[in-house]
Amino acid sequence: MASPLFIGLDVGGTAMKAGVADDAGRPLGSVSLPTEAFRGQEFGLERMCETIRQAAAAASVRMDQIAAIGVATPGTMDIPAGVILDPPNLKPWQNVPVRDHVHKVFGLPTAFQNDANAAAYGEFWAGAGKTAHSLVMFTLGTGVGGGIIIGDLVIEGEHSHGAELGHVRIELTNPRQCGCGRWGCLEAYASATAVVKRAREALAQPGARSTLSLALTRTGGMSARDVFEAAAQGDGLADKIVEDTAFYLAVAATNMLHTIDPDIVVFGGGMIAAGEGFLNRIRGHVRRLAFPVPAARAKICYAQLGSDAGFIGAAGCARQLWRGKAAFDGGASNITTF
Repeated sequence: MASPLFIGLDVGGTAMKAGVADDAGRPLGSVSLPTEAFRGQEFGLERMCETIRQAAAAASVRMDQIAAIGVATPGTMDIPAGVILDPPNLKPWQNVPVRDHVHKVFGLPTAFQNDANAAAYGEFWAGAGKTAHSLVMFTLGTGVGGGIIIGDLVIEGEHSHGAELGHVRIELTNPRQCGCGRWGCLEAYASATAVVKRAREALAQPGARSTLSLALTRTGGMSARDVFEAAAQGDGLADKIVEDTAFYLAVAATNMLHTIDPDIVVFGGGMIAAGEGFLNRIRGHVRRLAFPVPAARAKICYAQLGSDAGFIGAAGCARQLWRGKAAFDGGASNITTF
């Protein structure tokens, strides 16, 4: 009997990426198409299906060779119902029945998951955490996402809002406002957006001196990469921003160590381009903040799958669904219900 194949679709505000993965999480082919959310949710649903079809073609497989499909999306959602509710990055979509639509089009078992949860599951299944029993993942980009996996179980929460690690509170005394509207969230301190904002504020202080001023004058803008590169070149102001960012992430990681006590804490997203030195700063703060046993035993590392983590994790969620249904149905292959 041939090994089962799964398609995962990772829907983002800018692009959708889908790929085929085998039973061990190895990607066999993938494609990316622009999301174009502004064209409306009906177009978006069809674009999802087209991306899935093209992923199968890229892997040189037929849809009738696919055992199940997994779809991961951003934004607020009702995971059990398979519905995106009101996604900020997919305006003007509202109450989109993603899972039902994909299932109806392809007639295959269809899993639905939060995009950050899916990325975490991808790393757990086939990436940095593939030998672990439990994993906590922080994704560092424009915002901060997160996922928690324990014993192959994705922690979704009772109301589909579990593992919102970017919105754990790390500061109460004089908190910054987060993009979510609340105060003191990790995302307001340690996202790429927050790194740039904090650097700009530091530059605006009287007497501030930094090579970042030249970057602003030269380009009119600044990126988190600029801050990390300046720190690596010995810029004191930039180094302070980087050190504080490592501390904020260590506070959040320590909270997870004391709550979940996972095998591994993984950092993913664009900011991991900062390199091993940044990760060592996080590790150093964790050793000072956390209880000795989890601080010593929990592995802290970078993600391995890059931008493929989302679709691989979505495919992994499809695999979970298919395996559960195959067991429930005594191995039947004609599963058409959720």
